[in-house]
Amino acid sequence: MANRIGVYVCHCGTNIAGKVDVAEVARFARGLRGVAVARDYKFMCSDPGQEMIIRDIRELGLNRVVVASCSPRLHEKTFQNACLRAGLNPFLFQMTCIREHCSWVTADGLEATDKAKHIVAAAVARVNYHEALYSRVEKVHPDVLVVGAGIAGMQVALDISRAGHNVHLVERGPSIGGHMAQFDKTFPTLDCAACISTPKMVAVSQEPRINLMTYAEVVDIKGFVGNYTATVRVKPRYVDMRRCTGCGLCMEKCPTKVPSEFEAGMGERRAIYRNSPQSVPNKPVIDAAHCRQLGGKKCGVCAKLCPSGAIDFEQKEQLVSMDVGTIVLATGFDVFDPTPLGQYGFGRYDNVLTGLQFERLNNAVGPTDGKIQMKNGEKPGSVGIIHCVGSRDTNHHPYCSRVCCMYALKYDHLIKDKLGHDTQVYNFYIDMRCFGKGYEEFYRRVQEEGVHFIRGRPAEVTDEDGHLVITCEDTLLGRIVRVPVDMVILCTAMTPRADAAEVARTFGISQGLDRFFLEEHPKLGPVSTATDGIFLAGTCQGPKDIPDAVAHASGAACQALSLAARGEVTISPTISHIDPDICSGCKSCIDLCAYSAIEFDERRRVAVVNEAMCKGCGSCAGHCPSGAAQIRHFSERSIFTELSGMLAGLPHPPAATVAMAHPIPAAETHGQTAQGA
Repeated sequence: MANRIGVYVCHCGTNIAGKVDVAEVARFARGLRGVAVARDYKFMCSDPGQEMIIRDIRELGLNRVVVASCSPRLHEKTFQNACLRAGLNPFLFQMTCIREHCSWVTADGLEATDKAKHIVAAAVARVNYHEALYSRVEKVHPDVLVVGAGIAGMQVALDISRAGHNVHLVERGPSIGGHMAQFDKTFPTLDCAACISTPKMVAVSQEPRINLMTYAEVVDIKGFVGNYTATVRVKPRYVDMRRCTGCGLCMEKCPTKVPSEFEAGMGERRAIYRNSPQSVPNKPVIDAAHCRQLGGKKCGVCAKLCPSGAIDFEQKEQLVSMDVGTIVLATGFDVFDPTPLGQYGFGRYDNVLTGLQFERLNNAVGPTDGKIQMKNGEKPGSVGIIHCVGSRDTNHHPYCSRVCCMYALKYDHLIKDKLGHDTQVYNFYIDMRCFGKGYEEFYRRVQEEGVHFIRGRPAEVTDEDGHLVITCEDTLLGRIVRVPVDMVILCTAMTPRADAAEVARTFGISQGLDRFFLEEHPKLGPVSTATDGIFLAGTCQGPKDIPDAVAHASGAACQALSLAARGEVTISPTISHIDPDICSGCKSCIDLCAYSAIEFDERRRVAVVNEAMCKGCGSCAGHCPSGAAQIRHFSERSIFTELSGMLAGLPHPPAATVAMAHPIPAAETHGQTAQGA
């Protein structure tokens, strides 16, 4: 039986219709082989638009549907569900993009209309070779894996555990809390960061449904949505957590001192250490790289002095396997290292600090007990704060880090509050971006405190006779200014973690151009990823302040819970299939598969796809020398036919072109239905 295809061209308001003559594209589509009806409509994704498709399927006997509108990432499932409601298999539907691929990127209206015709012709050619596919339903394991225990990861773990599900919370560091544990105050309310985060840290450690694993990292993920198996490497702490009482005697007597990562290089720690008195777990860990005993030298002072015998130099690395249904990544961010920006003198001048270093300097449990002082111990009489260091910079990170303006304003207030209002504070900024609740009010408050604001990016920081001098063009005054100060604070960018690419490979997710993890959709799927069952929380997805990171984390928890609570998930059938009659048994696809989803059947001497593990990435199909590996819904025949339709773009393609891409079944009639309203 010949196919009867319905083609629907969306105006998308003026997004498409403002450039493309959609009525002309619909008229063109009616002349394509197999097309029984072609309509255009303002918003095809709306209820009336979907009802139009459903009605035509039922009344006109359509067995194929093409929608030309926006990106399939946005509404493909919407239209597939509409076909399903009409009784048509959802995989007999083809969505093609004439917004992002056509109207938005083509300047000339006539060219855009012609291009849209080619795109629609390609979709119509392809849909002829779609086959009915059927999704399968799998059980969802109720447990959830959360990777990263900063403020976002803790929020996810608490939300999910309070809903009655078990959570495995894995943190790479020896204690939880992330960067927020390093902060002193939070803007704009100036709440004590420890007062906010410490109760959450304690709640995480005491929640019976949370399996907290610190000093550990996920090294492998196998399986599929609802049924993942995670392998976690737990590094040895060389301290028995059950015996240790956290008395701290071992840390007092350890003779080895090294720069402290937690203090951002502003202080030192011992080879056996904990980050701070508020650390959770509040037990020390031994740094094997600096411990004399573990380095083959004699020491062992900590073991001799420990009253509970908790020091255990024989501990080994462990690999722990766990089954989970969903995964939430909350791996956080790194702070931009301003060393490459040599003009600012970081690393050369003692009193040029990063924002994180100033946080530790100002913190009550920091290296100076909260005293703001210079390297020589004296209080600074003037401070220069440089905004956007590494942010909004095409040579480093072109994006805005969102928090820099506000934490600079926080520093303004703290300096004035601690050192007195006689202390001069200068802000060198590009634009002030105070976008959140109460942020603009805080900006005005700081202005009223006598802080100076100079609009312009500084050219350099120099040392002249023991004073730092900031040279900058004041773009409001239109002249060069040179401001002498005692201390300079660099508001550094928030950047993706250094290991973000490795983490992305482990979990099978993508990164954007900024190297942060890529969400499924920036507006409609900000916590989802392209890999089903894996979600994002907090700053691993992009720069955020604390309120936004917490809200984002709760959204990720909700998405993970929706799968866990439902107890089952529908798995897409668009996966790989290997034809045993064609497979030559070369095994090249087995090593190529990133998901270990292909096995070799020794009896039949052919490769076999494990459908439960296959993600349908297409690597095997693209590499298979015999053409045995194909992706359902993306067969060679359908793809080459689509290419043929794209190149021809005519109601009646040349015979040679059609022959190359397999002939398209002709419809018995061509629809001449009027356009939709």
